[in-house]
Amino acid sequence: MTKLGQWLCGLALLGSAWAALALAPPGLQLPVPYRQALLPLPVYLLVAFGCYSLATVGYRLATFNDCEEAAAELQEHISAARADLRRRGLRF
Repeated sequence: MTKLGQWLCGLALLGSAWAALALAPPGLQLPVPYRQALLPLPVYLLVAFGCYSLATVGYRLATFNDCEEAAAELQEHISAARADLRRRGLRF
């Protein structure tokens, strides 16, 4: 199962549990404080997921390392391509 499938299964499970509690089926009466905390729960989870995503992107950006070997190899490819184009008569 892919990671997307795992996330979708987890969201479906949480969503169905939330809907079952928030819609208050007959025979299940939640106390008012629990119901007031339960109704905006998806919004809170969405905000928490956004904060987690921003923190993850910020951390990965702060710890991004340079690839000096790949940069040197790319410069070699560029110079070889320029030399080939000069040989064929193209001027820069």
